[in-house]
Amino acid sequence: MKFKIITLGCKVNSYESEYIREQLLKNNYILDEETPDIIIINTCTVTNTADNKSLKTIRRERREYPNSVLVVCGCSSQNNPEKYQNLGIDILLGNRQKSMIVDIIEEYLETKQKYEYFTRERKLDFENMNIQNFDTHTRAFIKIQDGCDNFCSYCIIPYVRGSIRSKDFNLVIEEAKDLVAKGHKELVLTGIHTGSYNSLGHDLSDLILELAKIEDLKRIRISSIEITELNGKFMNVLKTCDKIANHLHIPLQSGSENVLKRMNRKYDKAFFAKKIAEIRDIRKDIAITTDIIVGHPYETDEDFLECLEFSQKLKFAKIHVFPYSMRNGTAAALMPQVDNNIKKQRVNKLLALSDNLELEYAKKFLNTKMEVLTEEFEDNYIVGHTSNYLKVYISRDCMLNTFYEVQIVKIENKKIFADVITCRNEEISL
Repeated sequence: MKFKIITLGCKVNSYESEYIREQLLKNNYILDEETPDIIIINTCTVTNTADNKSLKTIRRERREYPNSVLVVCGCSSQNNPEKYQNLGIDILLGNRQKSMIVDIIEEYLETKQKYEYFTRERKLDFENMNIQNFDTHTRAFIKIQDGCDNFCSYCIIPYVRGSIRSKDFNLVIEEAKDLVAKGHKELVLTGIHTGSYNSLGHDLSDLILELAKIEDLKRIRISSIEITELNGKFMNVLKTCDKIANHLHIPLQSGSENVLKRMNRKYDKAFFAKKIAEIRDIRKDIAITTDIIVGHPYETDEDFLECLEFSQKLKFAKIHVFPYSMRNGTAAALMPQVDNNIKKQRVNKLLALSDNLELEYAKKFLNTKMEVLTEEFEDNYIVGHTSNYLKVYISRDCMLNTFYEVQIVKIENKKIFADVITCRNEEISL
């Protein structure tokens, strides 16, 4: 039978969908985007927009493929199962039993009995999913952690993902070795709260050091890490382990002291700025990107201006900007809301700052030599990323999944172009 998978949301969802894809292929199902017999939609609920997109996608797929088996899972269905009851879904799950989807599909095909499973239990075991070959990316993700216990006032994720739990240390290493053996040169460690990783007495720093021993693994990238998790041990690993990519994504969420308190974040601006300075003392040109939410309840014009000024001061390489989205069941949903038009204006101002900061950071590398791992074709170029996550366009004559030494020659229309100097893969020469 033929199938397709639609993934909405974060890298954790991407990883889980990749696992489902791999399991279906192993069981002789055929990937077919055009005429699928089975459609799997992995939903997201991080914002109202994400919920609406999930629902819209389900309705569209059911309309276009009325006779296909429709499977829905993920954060949005976990958060709002009642919204999904009458959409013609054959198999409806929350965030548990994703690893069992193949068995559930096969049982459905045999019995034609609709299936639903949800749990509101927060204390859960880690649901193991080991991927052997991440076919759709040059970089491979490894989900090492799930859940969150922070309960930031704006965030629904602790309620739909459960408490913090981590993948077995030895299983992570085994999965990493398999992926590297299949040709992946960069691994991205991902989770809901990645920096909280803890298994068999090993924390994230221990895991990175063990992964770094894998000979053919060239880069280790961390999808996101909280500022409070950058302890002395991690800083020392950042200093000594050159396989860690020269890029950290550290969510700020607000540059206003008052808003940070209302968000129930676990730091103040002084702590955040001090840690960023420490990182740059270790790695001068590291890219530090961040997330910021604007229009959180009670946010005033003065709060937003404070956020703008703090973001400018910290010189982020890029800011991912999100308008606050009210999530029922969170503390912030009970607070006075900021007008949507004001939120839009603030989003645009912060995005403009992000564009300026991104260009300012990229210009630092004009006429310098860098190493690019090629990933995919785009227009008449091959694109890839440097260690510090600059997206670089080089000659289409190059090979995919290959390291090239390049020289950055120009930045045009927000795109970074480079000339190839030499190929870094030992078995290939230009």
